[in-house]
Amino acid sequence: MACKCCQCGSCCSHMRIVHATIEERGNYTFIVHNAYNGDVKEVRVDPDKIALFEDRSSIEELPDACPFLRFDEKTGKALCTVHLTRPDLCREYCCWRLLILDPRGKRAGRVMYQTTFLPDDDELSRLWERVQPTLNGLCGTEWDGAVIDVLTRAGYRVRR
Repeated sequence: MACKCCQCGSCCSHMRIVHATIEERGNYTFIVHNAYNGDVKEVRVDPDKIALFEDRSSIEELPDACPFLRFDEKTGKALCTVHLTRPDLCREYCCWRLLILDPRGKRAGRVMYQTTFLPDDDELSRLWERVQPTLNGLCGTEWDGAVIDVLTRAGYRVRR
């Protein structure tokens, strides 16, 4: 199942500890060092995102954010201003394959990788503790279907 990005910015809001700009080459080109794996990568601000990159106001409250993260004021969505040349770590990252929303539309949890269930609140955690044993032996689309059915009956919405 494919990973989908909802552009919430959660993953990039703490990436300054991973990606450090070690050189600015001018013309919106930077050399970035990945503290996890040592990779060094040249990135360029996407031409259509230069004005957004220049305006740091959307991330003033996020001191640990990736230096290239910005939020679109109109949509509220997070954008990578170097998306076209972003580092491989960012290109390969996936924060969820099923997103679980509570009845108000707030994120309540995620399913990552195959069947890794990560609840964000106590209520969903308690539901998962009761339901999880009934899913033993299921896999793939059968597991997904059963999880989605249980969650929707409990009032949650699930996005793929």
